[in-house]
Amino acid sequence: MIQLHDKQFVPFISAKEIDLAIAKMAAQITADFSDEIPVFIGVLNGAFMVASDLMKCYDSPCEVSFVKMASYEGTSSTEEVKQLIGLNQDLTGRTVIVIEDIVDTGTTLVALKALFESKNVKHFKVATLFFKPEAYTKELPIDYVGIRIPNKFIVGYGLDYDGLGRNLPEVYQLKD
Repeated sequence: MIQLHDKQFVPFISAKEIDLAIAKMAAQITADFSDEIPVFIGVLNGAFMVASDLMKCYDSPCEVSFVKMASYEGTSSTEEVKQLIGLNQDLTGRTVIVIEDIVDTGTTLVALKALFESKNVKHFKVATLFFKPEAYTKELPIDYVGIRIPNKFIVGYGLDYDGLGRNLPEVYQLKD
């Protein structure tokens, strides 16, 4: 068990399970896009570890960039997405694969899809390490899912609780 601020968290997903899920996603993406050079877009801050490890497993040519979005305060989504840092590169006719650490309500993804559609991308795909199907409220398909999880708050492997826990190599769940 670990303590972050005022909350306790218990072990939930091991580093080995995470590595296997990322390798599987990379293999699926490689199979789908080996004939082109996709642009992977990591969503900061949370997806930095997922993006890094996914790129280590992706063995075809690609480009990598990042955007920074925000929709969380504490342990719940604000349902309002603020784009903090955008892209400066021309994505016209390119395949964009957004890398997320976690997809729950889908609010951030809807904002990202609108952002990338305005840049005339060829394909908009979503790859997420963690997916909460019980919490997902949007129609946008999630193309690559590493691990489906229940609608519980988690930290570690890029995910935080008010700034703490991102550096943990495994994932912890909020203790009931």
